[in-house]
Amino acid sequence: MKKIIAYPLSIFYYLLFGSTLVFFHVIQWICLNLFGYGAHKKSVDIMCFFLVANTYVLGTRYKVLGLDKIPSNVPLIIAANHQSLYDTTSIGWFFRKFHPKFISKIELGKGIPSISYNLTHGDSVLIDRKDPKQSLSAIKTMAEYIEKNNRAAVIFPEGTRSKTGKPGTFAKAGLKILCKNSPSAYVVPVTINNSWKMTLWGAFPMGIGNCIELLVHDPIKVNSMSLDELFIETENQIVNHINNDYIV
Repeated sequence: MKKIIAYPLSIFYYLLFGSTLVFFHVIQWICLNLFGYGAHKKSVDIMCFFLVANTYVLGTRYKVLGLDKIPSNVPLIIAANHQSLYDTTSIGWFFRKFHPKFISKIELGKGIPSISYNLTHGDSVLIDRKDPKQSLSAIKTMAEYIEKNNRAAVIFPEGTRSKTGKPGTFAKAGLKILCKNSPSAYVVPVTINNSWKMTLWGAFPMGIGNCIELLVHDPIKVNSMSLDELFIETENQIVNHINNDYIV
């Protein structure tokens, strides 16, 4: 019965989702080209609000804990597990105060209204996972950017999202490059739960009635421990709080 109800709700959701992306693609272009970074940032924040709000028609709820732990006016490295595209829209909206910039795969840099434009013009970086040299260079550029501007880099150390909720292997290289090149940053471990259930049945119909959780753990000063210790602590904080109701 739940899946049957999901079909009409999903059609309505996709109409809202598509309309939001097309509309804000134009708004972003106007804001960036006529008014600069500040206006473009505001347009992206509003877009993320609507992308989150659109999911309410699917009965989606959001629970965000620990935002008050995050220090202001310092570089941040937000490290999170990755379960679906709803991770990025959730972080984009709820963490908007910290100017989150994403490390995304290069394939997302073209062809998607609003999303591709923001990734290519909003100070995020695109990495080619088939080209390690390009990837590490782009991540280094991101680290230098957040160090200079006191903004937040968002990295998903798993790389590929988990479609079942079960955490994948965390890769060290990207996080270590960020830490080495942004020595005054804080690493902010974030656990994301239940966003994988949004695509429980694939792209259509959408999962309904889910509560997406974002749990912010205690930030870790980059220079407070060795990089190896920091990586282990970050991974443990994230993984140990992932719900165990995932599909094995």
